[in-house]
Amino acid sequence: MTELIYYVAASLDGCIATPDGGVDWLHGFGAGGEDYGYHAFYASVDAAWQGRHTYEKCLDFGEWPYAGKPSVVFTRHALSTERRDVRFTHAAPDAELARAAADGHRRIWLVGGGALATACREAGLVTEYIISVIPVVLGAGIPLFAPGGRFEQLRLVDTRSWPDGVVQLRYRPHSTHSRGGTS
Repeated sequence: MTELIYYVAASLDGCIATPDGGVDWLHGFGAGGEDYGYHAFYASVDAAWQGRHTYEKCLDFGEWPYAGKPSVVFTRHALSTERRDVRFTHAAPDAELARAAADGHRRIWLVGGGALATACREAGLVTEYIISVIPVVLGAGIPLFAPGGRFEQLRLVDTRSWPDGVVQLRYRPHSTHSRGGTS
Protein backbone atom coordinates (compact mmCIF):
# COMPACT_ATOMS: atom_id res chain seq x y z
CA MET A 1 0.00 0.00 0.00
CA THR A 2 1.27 3.47 -0.86
CA GLU A 3 1.24 5.80 2.13
CA LEU A 4 0.25 9.47 1.88
CA ILE A 5 1.62 11.48 4.79
CA TYR A 6 0.49 15.03 5.53
CA TYR A 7 3.69 16.42 7.10
CA VAL A 8 3.27 20.08 7.90
CA ALA A 9 4.06 22.90 10.32
CA ALA A 10 1.13 24.82 11.77
CA SER A 11 0.72 27.74 14.10
CA LEU A 12 -1.01 27.18 17.42
CA ASP A 13 -4.18 28.61 15.85
CA GLY A 14 -4.10 26.05 13.02
CA CYS A 15 -2.63 28.05 10.14
CA ILE A 16 -0.02 26.72 7.72
CA ALA A 17 0.73 30.15 6.24
CA THR A 18 -0.22 33.80 6.55
CA PRO A 19 -3.19 35.04 4.48
CA ASP A 20 -0.83 35.83 1.57
CA GLY A 21 0.84 32.40 1.76
CA GLY A 22 3.88 33.57 3.70
CA VAL A 23 5.88 31.28 5.96
CA ASP A 24 8.38 33.79 7.35
CA TRP A 25 6.94 33.11 10.81
CA LEU A 26 8.81 29.77 10.69
CA HIS A 27 12.21 31.50 10.55
CA GLY A 28 14.08 31.28 13.80
CA PHE A 29 12.80 27.83 14.64
CA GLY A 30 15.54 25.29 14.09
CA ALA A 31 18.15 28.04 14.16
CA GLY A 32 20.18 26.00 16.65
CA GLY A 33 20.53 23.16 14.17
CA GLU A 34 17.39 21.24 15.21
CA ASP A 35 15.49 19.89 12.21
CA TYR A 36 12.55 18.37 14.16
CA GLY A 37 13.02 15.06 12.35
CA TYR A 38 12.75 16.64 8.91
CA HIS A 39 15.83 15.04 7.30
CA ALA A 40 14.85 11.54 8.42
CA PHE A 41 11.30 12.13 7.19
CA TYR A 42 12.49 13.51 3.84
CA ALA A 43 14.75 10.49 3.35
CA SER A 44 11.76 8.21 4.00
CA VAL A 45 9.55 9.58 1.20
CA ASP A 46 9.97 9.01 -2.49
CA ALA A 47 7.64 11.67 -3.92
CA ALA A 48 5.98 14.96 -2.99
CA TRP A 49 2.52 16.33 -3.73
CA GLN A 50 1.47 19.95 -3.52
CA GLY A 51 -1.22 22.32 -4.70
CA ARG A 52 -0.57 25.16 -7.12
CA HIS A 53 -0.27 27.86 -4.46
CA THR A 54 2.23 25.83 -2.46
CA TYR A 55 4.18 25.12 -5.65
CA GLU A 56 4.29 28.80 -6.57
CA LYS A 57 5.44 29.72 -3.06
CA CYS A 58 8.23 27.09 -3.34
CA LEU A 59 9.44 28.80 -6.51
CA ASP A 60 10.13 31.90 -4.40
CA PHE A 61 12.61 29.94 -2.28
CA GLY A 62 15.23 30.01 -5.04
CA GLU A 63 16.44 26.43 -4.78
CA TRP A 64 13.78 23.78 -5.46
CA PRO A 65 13.14 22.17 -2.05
CA TYR A 66 12.23 18.71 -3.40
CA ALA A 67 15.18 18.05 -5.69
CA GLY A 68 15.57 14.36 -6.40
CA LYS A 69 11.94 13.57 -5.54
CA PRO A 70 9.25 13.39 -8.22
CA SER A 71 6.74 16.14 -7.47
CA VAL A 72 3.12 16.27 -8.54
CA VAL A 73 1.40 19.66 -8.56
CA PHE A 74 -2.39 19.57 -8.46
CA THR A 75 -3.79 22.47 -10.46
CA ARG A 76 -6.54 23.46 -12.85
CA HIS A 77 -4.28 26.09 -14.42
CA ALA A 78 -2.04 25.56 -17.43
CA LEU A 79 1.46 25.61 -15.95
CA SER A 80 4.80 24.57 -17.34
CA THR A 81 8.27 23.99 -16.02
CA GLU A 82 11.65 22.89 -17.29
CA ARG A 83 12.11 20.69 -14.23
CA ARG A 84 11.95 17.02 -15.15
CA ASP A 85 10.98 16.04 -11.61
CA VAL A 86 7.78 18.17 -11.58
CA ARG A 87 4.53 17.10 -13.20
CA PHE A 88 1.23 19.00 -13.25
CA THR A 89 -2.11 17.26 -12.99
CA HIS A 90 -5.78 18.05 -12.73
CA ALA A 91 -6.62 14.42 -11.92
CA ALA A 92 -8.34 13.46 -8.70
CA PRO A 93 -6.02 12.53 -5.82
CA ASP A 94 -7.21 8.89 -5.79
CA ALA A 95 -6.29 8.51 -9.47
CA GLU A 96 -2.87 10.04 -8.79
CA LEU A 97 -2.35 7.71 -5.84
CA ALA A 98 -3.07 4.72 -8.07
CA ARG A 99 -0.56 6.08 -10.60
CA ALA A 100 2.02 6.64 -7.85
CA ALA A 101 1.58 3.06 -6.64
CA ALA A 102 1.96 1.79 -10.22
CA ASP A 103 5.16 3.87 -10.49
CA GLY A 104 6.50 2.14 -7.38
CA HIS A 105 6.14 5.00 -4.89
CA ARG A 106 5.64 3.69 -1.36
CA ARG A 107 5.61 6.91 0.71
CA ILE A 108 4.39 10.26 -0.57
CA TRP A 109 4.74 13.55 1.25
CA LEU A 110 1.55 15.57 1.04
CA VAL A 111 3.25 18.95 1.35
CA GLY A 112 0.10 21.06 1.16
CA GLY A 113 -1.78 23.28 0.96
CA GLY A 114 -4.90 23.06 2.97
CA ALA A 115 -7.28 22.57 0.03
CA LEU A 116 -5.30 19.63 -1.36
CA ALA A 117 -4.97 18.14 2.13
CA THR A 118 -8.74 18.42 2.53
CA ALA A 119 -9.39 16.74 -0.83
CA CYS A 120 -7.06 13.88 0.09
CA ARG A 121 -8.58 13.57 3.56
CA GLU A 122 -12.11 13.58 2.13
CA ALA A 123 -11.13 10.76 -0.23
CA GLY A 124 -9.75 8.75 2.70
CA LEU A 125 -6.24 8.77 1.24
CA VAL A 126 -4.20 10.25 4.11
CA THR A 127 -2.55 7.44 6.05
CA GLU A 128 -0.69 9.61 8.55
CA TYR A 129 -0.71 13.19 9.82
CA ILE A 130 2.52 14.63 11.19
CA ILE A 131 1.87 18.14 12.42
CA SER A 132 4.57 20.24 14.03
CA VAL A 133 2.81 22.88 16.12
CA ILE A 134 4.90 26.04 16.18
CA PRO A 135 4.41 28.21 19.30
CA VAL A 136 3.05 31.28 17.49
CA VAL A 137 -0.47 32.61 16.97
CA LEU A 138 -0.92 34.16 13.53
CA GLY A 139 -4.44 35.45 14.09
CA ALA A 140 -5.36 34.79 10.46
CA GLY A 141 -4.04 32.68 7.64
CA ILE A 142 -4.40 29.62 5.47
CA PRO A 143 -5.89 26.84 7.59
CA LEU A 144 -4.43 23.37 8.03
CA PHE A 145 -7.55 22.10 6.23
CA ALA A 146 -10.13 23.91 4.13
CA PRO A 147 -13.43 24.47 5.96
CA GLY A 148 -16.05 21.75 5.95
CA GLY A 149 -15.69 18.10 5.25
CA ARG A 150 -16.50 14.90 6.98
CA PHE A 151 -15.77 13.91 10.56
CA GLU A 152 -12.65 11.80 10.98
CA GLN A 153 -11.42 10.39 14.26
CA LEU A 154 -7.67 9.95 14.58
CA ARG A 155 -5.52 8.02 17.00
CA LEU A 156 -2.36 9.50 18.44
CA VAL A 157 0.72 7.49 17.46
CA ASP A 158 3.52 9.64 18.87
CA THR A 159 4.40 13.04 20.28
CA ARG A 160 7.71 14.83 20.52
CA SER A 161 8.56 18.18 21.99
CA TRP A 162 11.59 20.44 21.90
CA PRO A 163 12.90 23.10 24.31
CA ASP A 164 11.88 25.91 21.93
CA GLY A 165 8.21 24.93 22.34
CA VAL A 166 7.69 23.05 19.08
CA VAL A 167 5.46 20.01 19.58
CA GLN A 168 5.15 17.36 16.89
CA LEU A 169 2.01 15.23 16.80
CA ARG A 170 1.67 12.03 14.77
CA TYR A 171 -1.80 10.68 14.08
CA ARG A 172 -3.24 7.88 11.99
CA PRO A 173 -6.87 7.50 10.99
CA HIS A 174 -8.83 4.90 12.93
CA SER A 175 -9.80 3.50 9.54
CA THR A 176 -9.16 4.29 5.92
CA HIS A 177 -12.66 3.79 4.56
CA SER A 178 -12.01 4.33 0.87
CA ARG A 179 -8.88 2.17 0.85
CA GLY A 180 -10.68 -0.88 2.15
CA GLY A 181 -8.84 -1.51 5.38
CA THR A 182 -8.27 -0.55 8.94
CA SER A 183 -5.13 0.57 10.57
